[in-house]
Order: sequence, then C-alpha cells, then structure tokens
Amino acid sequence: MASNSLRGGDFYGAAPYRSREGLSTRPAAGSDEIQLRIDPMHGDLDDEITGLRKQVRQLRNVAQEIESEAKFQNDFINQLQMTLIKAQAGVKNNMRRLNKSIIQQGSSHVMHVVLFALLCFFVVYMWSKFSRR
Repeated sequence: MASNSLRGGDFYGAAPYRSREGLSTRPAAGSDEIQLRIDPMHGDLDDEITGLRKQVRQLRNVAQEIESEAKFQNDFINQLQMTLIKAQAGVKNNMRRLNKSIIQQGSSHVMHVVLFALLCFFVVYMWSKFSRR
C-alpha cells in the first residue's frame, strides 16, 4: 500500500508509471493500491526467472561448499589445539624431569668438589710433610 503522495511519481525509485521495461504501474482509481500490468511485448520474464533460479542454485551450492570448508577447518583447528596441548604437557613433564636431574646431579657435583678439595689439601699436607725431611 502506497501513500497518496506516490501516485504518479516515483515508486521506490522507479520512473513515473514505469517500474521496469515491460512492467508499468498505474494508480487505481480512488484507492492507495497500485496496479501492475505486464507488457506482453516484453515477455522475457520467464527467462529472467529461470536465470535467477540458476543463480540461486549456484549461490546455494557455494554456501554449502563454504559451510563444509568451514567445518573442515574448524575440525582441523580443534585437532591442532589438541596436539598443542599434548606437546605442552610433554614439554612440562620433560622440564620437570630435567629439573629433578639437575638437582640430583648438582648435589653430587658439590660432593665431588668437596672431595676434590679434601684430596688437594691432603696432597699439599703430604707434600709439605715430605719436603721438610
């Protein structure tokens, strides 16, 4: 339903009384309705409808392909996240093992240093004892 101000003028951007080639509009007498008349000389509307149906079918196929690709990529990303989580857990476990190993080797290392120092002092003591005679 159009308002009275649209009679004889632009109707949603169309030229007065002409909406498209082959179609014409005219106001109905005494009402706010617009009548649509199809011009028989320009009867290629069936071809346009067929073309539009083909385009809609192609767009639907493209949308389905996009949906399947999005699902595939989403599954791939989820799989990568799981792999990353497993790798992080492995690195964390290995770091824990390395820290334990360093602590254990560090204490034995200190023990080796102390024993080496005692051996050096003993050698110096013995050398000083034998050098006096």
